[in-house]
Amino acid sequence: MSVPSIGTSSLVVLSQALAAQTKVRAAASTEQKQAAASGKLSESDQRVIAKLQERDRAVRAHELAHIAAGAGVVTSGASYTYETGPDGKRYANGGEVGIDVSPGRTPQDTLRKAQQIRASALAPADPSAQDRSIAARADQMATEARIALADAPSQQTGAQPSRSGNDDPASALYLSVAGGQDASGSRVNTWA
Repeated sequence: MSVPSIGTSSLVVLSQALAAQTKVRAAASTEQKQAAASGKLSESDQRVIAKLQERDRAVRAHELAHIAAGAGVVTSGASYTYETGPDGKRYANGGEVGIDVSPGRTPQDTLRKAQQIRASALAPADPSAQDRSIAARADQMATEARIALADAPSQQTGAQPSRSGNDDPASALYLSVAGGQDASGSRVNTWA
């Protein structure tokens, strides 16, 4: 398949159109800045700016809450996405903080780290869906660490799991009195 070539005259026209568009944008931006500097913004522009300022404050507070609560798990400071207002200024309208969600070296380390990740993710007054997702991931990591911690003693001693599948002291006492199992084959709940 052959691609038709673009002639130099087409490139010149395209280049001139892009240059004109850039000049129009620059003039509009300069006009906005001058209007803002002289205090001549319309009421609707002032309302837009007020909303942008409010959003900017909320976004920055949200990300700073993650950083403040995330000591030890925050991998990077806040980075923001911006929107330019009618006054020509940039306002933060989104942000993120890097958090290390990898497990620790030991189950105890993983459990501590998962608790810190969860605290950091849920630190803002209004956690986002992404924040809640990270907190759920931390909860899963903590659960896995608790399971590993619970399995550690039986692995170290070589102990076999009990026949009942329940290692609580009351069940062990019951099974020792009942000779390993009760006659009916059912279990008795000794906790009321």
